[in-house]
Amino acid sequence: MGSPGAAGLPAAPVRPGSDVTPVSAPASAAPAPAPAPEDWQYAPRRPFWESRAVRTGALFTALAVCGVIILAVVRQHIGTESFLVGLALAILPVPLLLWAFLWLDHVAPSPWQNVVFAFSWGACAATLVALFANEYGAKLLATTFSASQTQTDRWGATFVAPLVEETAKGAALLLLFAFRRRHIESIVDGIVLAGLAATGFAFTENILYIGSAFGEDKALGSSVLGSATAATFFVRVLMTPFAHPLFTSMTGIGFAIAATSRPRSVWRRLAPLCGWLVAMCLHGLWNSSSQLSPIGFLTVYVAVMLPVFGLVVWLAFWARARELRTVRSHLPVYAAAGWLTLPEPVALASMKSRSRARDIARRHHGEAGARAVRDYAVFATHLAFLRAAATRGAAPADFTAREAELLHHLWHRRPLAQPALTSAAHPFPLWPPPLPTPRRPPMWPPPQSSPPPWGPPGPGAGKHP
Repeated sequence: MGSPGAAGLPAAPVRPGSDVTPVSAPASAAPAPAPAPEDWQYAPRRPFWESRAVRTGALFTALAVCGVIILAVVRQHIGTESFLVGLALAILPVPLLLWAFLWLDHVAPSPWQNVVFAFSWGACAATLVALFANEYGAKLLATTFSASQTQTDRWGATFVAPLVEETAKGAALLLLFAFRRRHIESIVDGIVLAGLAATGFAFTENILYIGSAFGEDKALGSSVLGSATAATFFVRVLMTPFAHPLFTSMTGIGFAIAATSRPRSVWRRLAPLCGWLVAMCLHGLWNSSSQLSPIGFLTVYVAVMLPVFGLVVWLAFWARARELRTVRSHLPVYAAAGWLTLPEPVALASMKSRSRARDIARRHHGEAGARAVRDYAVFATHLAFLRAAATRGAAPADFTAREAELLHHLWHRRPLAQPALTSAAHPFPLWPPPLPTPRRPPMWPPPQSSPPPWGPPGPGAGKHP
């Protein structure tokens, strides 16, 4: 699909008292008025059993069943007391990890369904698959190579576990890529969703490992400081809480590259595979290092894992800054068409300005105003990402409908959000008078039979009254 230019944008409607001149559509194909906001509909209605709510409910019910099964299996394996101790200690790093990934995703937050799905898949489905697949793989190695138990454990940790676990965690990314691809808009999305799936996986796995160590200590009567429980907690929770997220982030980066590539690009097929292979290699190297001497283990940790972790952190911050640059560079075309004021792209490209705009709106309109600014910023960011995809030749097939949908969301929130964002863009915000409520939403979609251009914006387009 070609890159739609500013000339193909629908014209912004006229606000009473505004100096934005409406653009006239060709007389041969005048656009019909848009339906009322409560009747806006961007997808055909489905039968009840095919509705999004039913499918989402069925999916999360299945994940909940997997969670009940895996927790029951773990409790049966290590005992109730060990299970409770493992649960109490394993949950400690989870809030920190969740906060880190959700903060990283703050520029354009992923839908809550994707966030909950990724974490639940890792904690429930992926661990259930890994528990039985790892056990089967270890038995297969033992019978195939007639290996001792020590050799089987070593080979299983180095070769079987990375393959099984990175495949199980990566399946969450594969499903999101297949069914929710339009929500994977940048490398940040890939890192965040992969990190959430891996955080859930590590949480359930830590219950098993810490609980098993506690059971051994209880049987041996070990002291607290010299116990296997303390050692396991230190290594898995304090020293390497980002281990699983680090491995799986490679798969997430691969799927993000694929989702943002041109449809026929070779990277759409190769990037996920390359990311998955790198994830397995890192996982296998880390597992094998635990079988080395303490010096060997620390060497791998300092010389390999920490630099790779630092590189991924740098990439995540760079990608987050790039998201804001995308907002700054691709929203002005909508300001030129009259949909935004000229200062808005500047305000939306700064997290500080967004926060300032929410505070301004909250002072004048309460929480409803702050919520309108927050939603407006999210929709505007997705609009910038959509325009950026079109610019690089990767526009989705439903570009026109998706653009119209996002523009309607902006228009609906414009009276509360636009004055606050316009004020927040200036060093010393001055609160302008609130915009009057628009009489009608924009006319959309642009008539497909109308040849471009719709004409340039009229005098004063994009200026704040």
